[in-house]
Amino acid sequence: MKRRLPFQVKLFLSLVGFSCLLLAMLGAILFHVIDRQQHRDLGQRARVQASEIALMPGLADKVAVRDVAGIARLIQPLRNQSDASYIVIGDVRENHLYHSESPERLHLPMIGGDNAEVLQGKTIISMRKGGIGVSLRSKAPILDANNQVIGIVSVGYLTSYIANINARLLWQAGLYGLLLLILLFIFSWIFSRNVKRQMFWLEPKDIAQLVLQQKALLEAMYEGIFAVNAEKQLILINRAARELLDIRQPEKDLIGKPLEDILQTPPTFFAQSDRAGNGSFHDQIIVLNQRQVIVNRVPIELEPGTESGWVFSFRDKNDINTLSSQLSQVKRYADNLRIMRHEQLNWTATLAGLLQMQRYDDAMRYIQAQSEGAQAVLDFVSARFTSPALCGLLLGKFVSAREKGIELAFDPACQLSRIPASINETALMSVIGNLLDNAVDATLKAQNNSAPVELYISDRNQELVIEVADQGVGVDDALKPHIFEQGVSSKPSNLHEMAGSDHGIGLYLVAGYVHQACGSIEVTDNSPQGTIFSVFIPFPATVSPGQHHE
Repeated sequence: MKRRLPFQVKLFLSLVGFSCLLLAMLGAILFHVIDRQQHRDLGQRARVQASEIALMPGLADKVAVRDVAGIARLIQPLRNQSDASYIVIGDVRENHLYHSESPERLHLPMIGGDNAEVLQGKTIISMRKGGIGVSLRSKAPILDANNQVIGIVSVGYLTSYIANINARLLWQAGLYGLLLLILLFIFSWIFSRNVKRQMFWLEPKDIAQLVLQQKALLEAMYEGIFAVNAEKQLILINRAARELLDIRQPEKDLIGKPLEDILQTPPTFFAQSDRAGNGSFHDQIIVLNQRQVIVNRVPIELEPGTESGWVFSFRDKNDINTLSSQLSQVKRYADNLRIMRHEQLNWTATLAGLLQMQRYDDAMRYIQAQSEGAQAVLDFVSARFTSPALCGLLLGKFVSAREKGIELAFDPACQLSRIPASINETALMSVIGNLLDNAVDATLKAQNNSAPVELYISDRNQELVIEVADQGVGVDDALKPHIFEQGVSSKPSNLHEMAGSDHGIGLYLVAGYVHQACGSIEVTDNSPQGTIFSVFIPFPATVSPGQHHE
């Protein structure tokens, strides 16, 4: 299996390779510039020297008489001070009269073929191959008293000399380049390591895998999730959020847009925070896109103490209400079974004691007394209510209230043959059960707790009416406007309770189910004391009066 290099090493090698390429290109450009500049400077230097030598006093006279020894004595001191590769003096016939490097070439023809312009009185710069090699040279004419050309001065620099100068310059530049390359190595390694650290030491393929896993996880979640940045622009939203909020656009068309262009959010949506003021909140009921949802918000902190955005998760409030009511219903069933079992055990123990004492007549009268009361309630409930679940609930509440010493009295006019389509059976059980529990608890707190709790249920007159009346402690006038809010209960003496407690949930659920069914709920004072809760849920308008009784 072929081993792959880590991302940090790949990035380091890429930076180093690119840096070396740039340095190589820079070196080539630098060499070209230096070489051109060197030729230009040395050509001008050779021109100046050639022109000055040609004007030396006495040189023209010695050239005119071809005084080779005199010319050598005149030029040699200058040669010792010049950095040129050679100095050559020739006559008008282009023969050597002086050669600083090759004296054996005296009286031999000058090589290069570039003397024509010089013999016409011009000073030139050329690159030619001479007797000792290729050189950059300048030639100037030697003029007599009549301004006639009688000789030639040639001052040149061999290309090998120029190459040595360039090599020294490039060597110095190379040392700086090597130092720069070492610094680039260090920078590349530190940079690649810093990038890898910001990537949490993950490889790109691992990051890509995490992104795909995160996307799959978000799409698989039942809860709606979306996130915004510090500018409140949407940066993430999953499928469940789009479905719950009825957003039709695909995710790619939503990313980057301001949140207020996508969601109808309340003004305090971003202003809310928890008690610590850290920008997060939990289980807040908010209306988004005309839908009540329960929202949690968690800040995104790329740096400690700095909020770079927020992640919101939410779920439909109706789903939570349904789960809560179902849980409450199961709890009530369990309590009812426990109470009935306890009562049955007491009834059985009493009966067994009478039988052991052979008091058979008393045992028969006890059995008749117990069965008559229970049978009467059973007959009334089963005759007036067609819902088996409601019958079971009312029987359980009757037994539970009797266990606590409270009588649950049914109004003789009770009748329920059908349930409105706007509320399901589970929600109706929650409404009735919570109202009865609230009435029993209020009665137990009263000084005279012998008064019964009265229940009236009727489906006459195109609406379902539920009334629960007690003669308990009642509800304070200051509490009535808030009694159906989440976290507010009529049970404690103070106005507000913690939302996390058991109080303040029952009536809140009742109000929620009633409002969902387009119904209404009223709270009035009972006489001489206590409270009456009245619920009104209309039937659909298409239902005819003859359909009230089945």
